[in-house]
Amino acid sequence: MAEQLTHIDEQGDVRMVDVSQKADTERVAVAEGFIAMKPETLELITSGAAAKGDVLACARVAGVMAAKKTSELIPMCHPLNITKAKVSCEPVCEGQREDGLVGIHVTTTCGVTGKTGIEMEALTAASVACLTVYDMCKAVDRGMEIMDVRLLKKDGGKTGLWERSQGRE
Repeated sequence: MAEQLTHIDEQGDVRMVDVSQKADTERVAVAEGFIAMKPETLELITSGAAAKGDVLACARVAGVMAAKKTSELIPMCHPLNITKAKVSCEPVCEGQREDGLVGIHVTTTCGVTGKTGIEMEALTAASVACLTVYDMCKAVDRGMEIMDVRLLKKDGGKTGLWERSQGRE
């Protein structure tokens, strides 16, 4: 059986999926992102010397706010009554990544009890947290790069548990 794109109807038109007949289940999604930067920029962030204030606190709050507003940004995304949104921002120093990049690793966890998944909220939270770091530090490092935004885990609903293994799937 071929997989189908759920947001495309039989005529090829986009639509919001009808979830009215689905049962409410507990659902959780975990996503991540990374923003690479100069070591000097990371030092500004971790020392608290960034001109705009506490970069990581602001990024965490921005990520939570973004998760709550995902349906306003992604056209076919259902508005959800989110029950959990957590954003973690961890500095990554020289030598900690195989590729040698330094920056901030963002991990987000979102939860809901509802009829549809919460992957988009976790991914949006990770993206916006990284964008917030960029916004707060762009005056000193316009070459920062946001990368590796991806879903790590989703659980709940009809398809149950999915976890990313190493690499792409």
